[in-house]
Amino acid sequence: MDLDSIYQNIETEDVKNTGGPQIQSRSQDEGQTQKQRGRTCFVWMTVCLGIICVLLLVFIIVQHISITSERDLLSSYKNTAEEFNQTINSLQHKNTELALKKLKLEYELRKLYEHGKGMFFISSESKNWSESRQYCMDRGGDLVIIKNEVKQRYISSLVKERAWIGLTDIQQEGNMKWVDNSILSQGFWEETEPNDSGGEDCIEINPTSPVLNNWNDESCSSMRKWVCENVTSVPASS
Repeated sequence: MDLDSIYQNIETEDVKNTGGPQIQSRSQDEGQTQKQRGRTCFVWMTVCLGIICVLLLVFIIVQHISITSERDLLSSYKNTAEEFNQTINSLQHKNTELALKKLKLEYELRKLYEHGKGMFFISSESKNWSESRQYCMDRGGDLVIIKNEVKQRYISSLVKERAWIGLTDIQQEGNMKWVDNSILSQGFWEETEPNDSGGEDCIEINPTSPVLNNWNDESCSSMRKWVCENVTSVPASS
């Protein structure tokens, strides 16, 4: 074998020996690159999935808040509507009660007026309380007794000047009694009355004060007109 052949064989062997490791190293690099890309892709997928989960969670929270607010608002509207309806019903009920009370009052006033024709007498002269009472008693009646609002309104409508009524505490201070000896249960006093200023033991109606607050205690010796009830005869001059 000549030298050229020997050199050729050596070079061929060298090429065979060096080619294998280079190809294997390139394959390993490509595998690592693919693994790195896979990891990167996985990381991005994880990040995207996390972002989607966060967005979904935020959306759910916002929807929950919105639904809760709407429910609370509807509940508030419902409560407001119920309160409004209750107020309307209450006002209607009160208006109905007031209307019925007014009708009843008018009916009772009309009955009292019809029944009172010739029954009540308003004097045109003035006397003290005792003389006024005696005048009524001499004619089969007495000074008027007022025990309810209806009669108070009616008598007040008849009186044009201060006038005596049949109420006094002359027997016992502070113990108001009617001329039939019954105890006062409901009064229609002026503000701060009765005050018994200077021995005021007899009661008058003052028509210049409000209808349901026009009683005043006055000295029994004062000269006033008066109101009789149940009188059977009254002189024309009176």
